[in-house]
Amino acid sequence: MNAPLVLTHFLDRAVALYGDKPAMICSGRTVTYRQLGERVSRLANGLRGLGVRKGDRVAYLAPNTLEMLEGFYGVFEVGGVMVPLNTRLKPDDYVFILNHSETKVLFVDQELYGLIAPVKNKLETVEEIIVHHKTEAAIDETAYEEWLAAQSSAPVPRPMIDENDICSLLYTSGTTGNPKGVMLTHRNNYLHALVTMHHLRVSDRDTYLHVLPMFHVNGWGAPFYYTANGATQIGLRKVDLKVIFDLVKEHQVTVMHMAPTVLNMLLQYYEQYQPDVPEGVRVVIAGSAPPPAFVARVEEKLGWEFIQVYGMTESSPLSTISLIRPQLDGLPVEQKQRLKAKAGYPTIGCELKVVDENGEEVPKNGRAIGEVIVRSHGVMKGYWKNEEATAATIRDGWLYTGDMATVDEYGHIDIVDRKKDIIISGGENISSIEVEGALYEHPAVLEAAVIAVPHEKWGETPHAFVVVRPGHTVSEEELIAFSREKLAHFKAITGVTFVDELPKTASGKIQKVHLRRQYWDAIGKSGRYVN
Repeated sequence: MNAPLVLTHFLDRAVALYGDKPAMICSGRTVTYRQLGERVSRLANGLRGLGVRKGDRVAYLAPNTLEMLEGFYGVFEVGGVMVPLNTRLKPDDYVFILNHSETKVLFVDQELYGLIAPVKNKLETVEEIIVHHKTEAAIDETAYEEWLAAQSSAPVPRPMIDENDICSLLYTSGTTGNPKGVMLTHRNNYLHALVTMHHLRVSDRDTYLHVLPMFHVNGWGAPFYYTANGATQIGLRKVDLKVIFDLVKEHQVTVMHMAPTVLNMLLQYYEQYQPDVPEGVRVVIAGSAPPPAFVARVEEKLGWEFIQVYGMTESSPLSTISLIRPQLDGLPVEQKQRLKAKAGYPTIGCELKVVDENGEEVPKNGRAIGEVIVRSHGVMKGYWKNEEATAATIRDGWLYTGDMATVDEYGHIDIVDRKKDIIISGGENISSIEVEGALYEHPAVLEAAVIAVPHEKWGETPHAFVVVRPGHTVSEEELIAFSREKLAHFKAITGVTFVDELPKTASGKIQKVHLRRQYWDAIGKSGRYVN
């Protein structure tokens, strides 16, 4: 009988082969893989004592800490389903997710307990709340370390787990309506980990810094790839640019995953303060394609390797990678930087197409736009308690991503927008991402986001929300003229709203739904179009 592909194998392997090696360094504390294995056994025994059985949901509201990492494996050891919670939600959001998922036990960091306390009485299925790093006596909940120390460190009797059993339930951000719970299986995450660790060249000599939140589709699988390989992992409670650079130097970090906005902030910090950092760090980025000039700044100034990837929660998540293949080594540097900025080509085991409204593949000319559809080992089992949404998203075995893209002559896809974010002006499709990329070339632009706004003649046109770089000034007229220099005139912005900051998700993605609301609120107050 073949052994099932279950995630507990990853920590078992690390404990057996790397027992004395540092597994996690967090808040000045170092835990070896053997110690991590013991803590996970105590956690699993404690969960059993609380009545958690195969299939029960256990939720975590925590930053990137040791306790969050061991939570994945402790929950899996009893056959439970991990429900990682976005740390930037409102209390009522947690009420919906915890009740909808029918969570039985909730672990929460004391730093975040204030998000749960006001709604405790609305939680219908949570039987126990356990607090990490509890020091406040006023919090009337179980303290994690004391509870953990009271549990047995003996290996827990594991239930029979099938690789197609659900291991995690990840709630998407839900820009409209309630969030949807994405069901990922052991097989989804296991095969995704094997493929991705290959493409990212993960090894037992890596030191990984957890910049991307672990709740965000399991930090793009980081708790799995780096644990399986016995790599050392560094915890980071919150994004602090100086702390990140200090940790990278102190621990000789070799790889990090992060949103492009965070990398942009790190680059700005580096240019201002010139900290001493090791070269060769692999930075794995997913999100809007950056301008090629940004890739050049990262690789030439920091000396770090820029790796663009693409995926979504519903595909475990990563489906493509944008590395330069050997046959393209002879291309000019500028062209290779353009390729690196794209979403790239499919990873092993992933079939990917870009199709038009008739389901036909678009030509590989870098211009024709279609929707990205994916078929792979990573595609979710479905949405929790939502068959209608599952059927609308997975059709004939293909996951319809809602992302619009082009395909170039080399087979690299380039995400041009979300389906709902494409701007249609005078019958022409405009990529908001392309317009943003042009604006980022202006020296006064720190951040930019572009949305469609109504226009009497053209139907809709691009409107920019801009954060100005400290120490710089720029007018709306200047930016409109600049965009007309950089882009075809029909793609140029027709208005600008200057803001102090852009609304973002916990992983750093700009929330355009809030910008649209802000724009329409401004129209309502002024009684006219702001552009």
